[in-house]
Amino acid sequence: MWKKWQLFRATDFQSLMYPCFTFSNILGIFPYKISGSTFEISKQRYILAIFILGVFSIYVLVVLYEINIARTIYVGNVPKTLERNCLYISAIFMAVVAYILSGSRMHLLQTIMNVSSKLPLNSYKKLSKLIHTKDILGFFLQIIIEVFYCIRSNFTWYKMPVPYIHLMVFQLDMLYMNCVCILNACFKRIDDKLINLRELVINDEPHLLRRIYHEHKNSFLLMELKALKKQHLVISDTVQMLNKVFSLHILATIIMTFSQLTFHLYFYITEWKTSVSENSTFNLFVHLSIMMHTTIYCIRIILIVWACESGKDRAMKIGITVHDLLNSTSDKEITEELQLFSVQILHRENVFSAKGLIVDVTLLIAIVRNISAYLLILVQFFITARLQLFSVQILHRENIFSAKGLNVDVTLLIAIVSKVTTYLLILIQFFITAHLCNITTVNNVTQIT
Repeated sequence: MWKKWQLFRATDFQSLMYPCFTFSNILGIFPYKISGSTFEISKQRYILAIFILGVFSIYVLVVLYEINIARTIYVGNVPKTLERNCLYISAIFMAVVAYILSGSRMHLLQTIMNVSSKLPLNSYKKLSKLIHTKDILGFFLQIIIEVFYCIRSNFTWYKMPVPYIHLMVFQLDMLYMNCVCILNACFKRIDDKLINLRELVINDEPHLLRRIYHEHKNSFLLMELKALKKQHLVISDTVQMLNKVFSLHILATIIMTFSQLTFHLYFYITEWKTSVSENSTFNLFVHLSIMMHTTIYCIRIILIVWACESGKDRAMKIGITVHDLLNSTSDKEITEELQLFSVQILHRENVFSAKGLIVDVTLLIAIVRNISAYLLILVQFFITARLQLFSVQILHRENIFSAKGLNVDVTLLIAIVSKVTTYLLILIQFFITAHLCNITTVNNVTQIT
């Protein structure tokens, strides 16, 4: 049963994740129900998830067959075909992986619910402002973009999976980001408690020496440190579980984001270049749906990287706080406990990754750099193809001035001069021969007389 929830006023894990779980359930990627504080598989939702996955997979496979093998669907040139293939293959991979790992994902959500149960109410309220805004506003904005895409584009039967693909990927990404934000809040709680212990040791040391060290043998501080160390270990294990469950999805998201951004930017550049060369107007409104998809991809990957980077920094800050607390106390038992805590932190590298690929700012920079590189390569291919077409056109269009096959050029002039000279010489020879004949005739007549 769902607990009562209010917008921006979450009080526990269920009310915090309610919008995300609701939208995921509508898309058929949340085959669970919550009984009390326990996640369970819902048979009806599980059957719905299998049905949606089956229909979606068959539909996408048919579209891929028609595009690549039967070639009855023409989506455009080679870059456009590659873009469609990357989108459909990545999407069907995500859907299958989400179904296969549904049990592991349920166990992960149960673990995060248990870990986050110790968060104060104020932390839930702060998280709800971010998570509720992001989930609700993002989901409905994505729906508006998909409706606009269906209206503006030449929507045919093979484009029907595209809106579902974008909504499914968006919802899975938001689920991952929500989990990261909750774990970040758990790390922050541990760090805040360590800071409070440090202030207690520094400010009240004489009082503590009299009341705790001598009378209670530091039981309060030791119990707090052991409890925090145990909580840190549980949260660190949860981070590793999150990396295992979502690693394939994050890899597919990175590949899809990289391919979509690269090809979309390439299409913009080529369309703009074509419009300039043909002296036509580049209509931004026609490409508005693709531009909005590109913007959503950029915002989504930036938010994921920001959440993972914040979580990593918060986990590293715990180590700094432990060292500060270690330098602030001289008690042997507390020092030993802090040293054990420090060793645990060093051996538990709390980073959010996907199959060894760390999701941080470095990854974002690498994506931007590689998009720029491949975009330049595609533009070079476009320019080369245009030049080749121009060259073929030049070869097949002999732009010469002629008259019934007779080319009017220097060769014609040379031929005319040559022929005139030849015929002039022939005429001169005829003239000389005729003159000599006349002289010979006159001489013969003179001799006879």
